[in-house]
Amino acid sequence: MLPFKLPDDLHLTTPRAPLTTETFVSVILPPVVCYFATAFLVLLPRTQPVRIVLWPITAIFAFRSATSIDMCMGQPKLAYLNIDLQLSMVCIAARTFEWTVQAKPFTRVVRRSSTDVPKRNFVLDALDLACSLRGYGWDWSQGLYVPPETHPTSSRLAFVTSLLASSLKHSFICGAIHSAVQSFSPDTFGSVNGGSIFDDSLPPHLRYLRSSIIATLCAFGIYSILQAAHELTVALCVLLLRQHPDQCPPSFDSPWRSTSLREFWSRRWHQWFRRIFIFFGGNPLSLLFGRVGGVIGTFLVSGFFHHLALLAIDPSSEMWRMLLSFGMMGTGVVIERVVAGNKTGGWMGWMWTMCWLMLWGNVMVDGWARAGMLGGSSVLDSATPVRQPIERLVRLFDEYLHASQQKTSGKTLQ
Repeated sequence: MLPFKLPDDLHLTTPRAPLTTETFVSVILPPVVCYFATAFLVLLPRTQPVRIVLWPITAIFAFRSATSIDMCMGQPKLAYLNIDLQLSMVCIAARTFEWTVQAKPFTRVVRRSSTDVPKRNFVLDALDLACSLRGYGWDWSQGLYVPPETHPTSSRLAFVTSLLASSLKHSFICGAIHSAVQSFSPDTFGSVNGGSIFDDSLPPHLRYLRSSIIATLCAFGIYSILQAAHELTVALCVLLLRQHPDQCPPSFDSPWRSTSLREFWSRRWHQWFRRIFIFFGGNPLSLLFGRVGGVIGTFLVSGFFHHLALLAIDPSSEMWRMLLSFGMMGTGVVIERVVAGNKTGGWMGWMWTMCWLMLWGNVMVDGWARAGMLGGSSVLDSATPVRQPIERLVRLFDEYLHASQQKTSGKTLQ
């Protein structure tokens, strides 16, 4: 086991206060206010001194909020809400730090749409900057890939209707997948207690077949819930805030069609945290080690970011699992460039991409499972109408794997 653990004095084990109106106003709201204030200031010239003074205050507020509030209010099955809070506060601290060191004001690129106005509105721009993780439409998002729109844009009604239908579909898929994953081992990683996805009672080939199926289901489950949340948010923005459909482009572009790791991570998977990973990892290491350092640094920061998420539910999580799995994703991208010059494609490229994702995805998902991340519960899986048939099917498959192992062992003894 690699010795990448947080020192004992950094483990976040202090008791958390339940979420109430009082704690929301006194603990969660302050970093959010500082966040929007910094977003407004970075649009104005000669405000860097104010931002420099404001950032330490923002970071302290964000740290206090991330470590002192219990969003699940004593219900372990809802511990994933603490993950959401912790990641939100990490984003607030990270983004405001970048905005603090920014010398020139950010500029919003004007795009032709029914909502464009000739005169700049700094309040709306600050709101857009704070809510736009990808930076679509801003001068600092160079190199961002924007997936093509798949929903009809002939009218707002058709666009919103299609979004809501798709969001409902992806919510159903997510609930079904979550139920299936938990059914593999309801008492270990299928519960909040956590456990490994690797079953030591099975021989290696069946063990990794089983873990790979679990890891693949988790990947599609994550895709489904993020897609559902994005589509619902876009529908509300278009319907209530009267935004134009072209202001809210899709986040995903059929990740399962990727024929290279570079295509998967830079184009087809969501780019919500791309700027944070590049700013804190890619840019510094590229100055030291060139392009290779930039790629590896970006993925290492991604691994650390995901490790911070796990600390919200399991302070004893081992950092090496996230650093190794995401670091090897960056290594795979470098291998592609060295061997194929970023020209990987076709069925061979697809096979290479899926095998590499599967290999290190097992390590990644195992880290989540050990922390108890897969044992949460939500209305999506509890309300899934096909939950019981799915659970029964998974149990039958798992029993079949173990029965096959017993038959093989019996023949070997004979």
